[in-house]
Amino acid sequence: MTDQDKIREGIAAEGITSESLTGTPAGMPEETEITPEAFSHLAPSEYFLIDTREESEHEHGAIPGSILMEPGDILEKAEAGSLPLPEGRLLILYCTYGIVTRDLALRLRELGVNARSLTGGYGAWALYEIRRDAAREEKRAEVERGLQKKFHGSLLNPFARAILRYALVKDGDRIAVCISGGKDSMLMAKLFQEFRVHGQFHFDLVFLCMDPGYNTANRRIIEDNAKLLGIPITFFETSIFETVYNIKTSPCYLCARMRRGYLYKKAKELGCNKIALGHHFDDVIETALMGMLSSGQFNAMMPKLRSTNYEGMELIRPLYFVREDDIKHWRDYHGLHFIQCACRFTDTCSTRLEELSRKDSGDTGKVTYYGSMRTYTKQLIRELKKTIPDVETNIFHATENVSIDQVLGYKKGGVRVSFMDEYSSDML
Repeated sequence: MTDQDKIREGIAAEGITSESLTGTPAGMPEETEITPEAFSHLAPSEYFLIDTREESEHEHGAIPGSILMEPGDILEKAEAGSLPLPEGRLLILYCTYGIVTRDLALRLRELGVNARSLTGGYGAWALYEIRRDAAREEKRAEVERGLQKKFHGSLLNPFARAILRYALVKDGDRIAVCISGGKDSMLMAKLFQEFRVHGQFHFDLVFLCMDPGYNTANRRIIEDNAKLLGIPITFFETSIFETVYNIKTSPCYLCARMRRGYLYKKAKELGCNKIALGHHFDDVIETALMGMLSSGQFNAMMPKLRSTNYEGMELIRPLYFVREDDIKHWRDYHGLHFIQCACRFTDTCSTRLEELSRKDSGDTGKVTYYGSMRTYTKQLIRELKKTIPDVETNIFHATENVSIDQVLGYKKGGVRVSFMDEYSSDML
């Protein structure tokens, strides 16, 4: 049996049918789509690949060789005859799950463009590639060697430095390593495995993944990546996505709070005294800047904190000194593919569907996507770095170099303190 046969057999055996994940809907011409397997047999010189997702999703993970372009821009250029498609090449489009690009490919074909949508989108392609890698037994060893050698300085060293500097791990700990399925948590799991083998502490690990309502494709991607990387995950199910889906005000905040509560509860049931989350250096500085810009507060994302609701439990962030660009380098170097947020909002490619519907209604104005405050902050830091090369480390150091004598006020234990309190008392 060939590797391709094993992949197809594994997908079928686990209930991922062509209709539920990668099928062509009834009434849709078959030539409108191309499957990940058929795409894998094409040479780069035979196609032109466009990613129609948001920029943040593209940066999180993309099919090699693809360029980023909005669906509305693709249609406009096709109608004007200015689409940058090399002569004789097949135009292949992909979104997150193949929902948006099916209709887009059909419209382009009506305009005379030889276009196809990648069946199942990036999710199906990632799953296919993971399954193909899983057939290579040396893949896991290659990733582990990489952490010991090539990525030792950029990943394992800062991971260990955060653990030692902030006393995140002690002898006798039982740590629930919380797996979301993204690049950060999967890397954290591998770093913990390496650190336990070569580190100076004796502790136990539980690799814990809460399924808040993933679709079949995302659940399979997490399971297959765990198998590929040698991470023995313990799953448990909740209905968080269902609960927050219709919440209009701050659904992401509510989702995050609920996730953390469920993780604390399950970790404690499993005998753990700590949960480890995959927030990295970039998350730390973005959070500090976001607080100042959007809520008028200066707060740091702490490397560890005690739970107020679960006695004896702590939260730790061992990726505290690890840069996101180094995580991306590790991911891309090994050709790994992970899910991003995977919530119901991203499942439907909602922003891109809105863009297409607005074009259909005759609104030809450019649709601007503002994204989340975190995305905006990330972009702002990127711009600032062009003129202030050390801006990232400066923001980080600002969180540990606060001079209480030179601030107008601060809070301690929830109590607000003004500089005038001490200033007035000094005059007495």
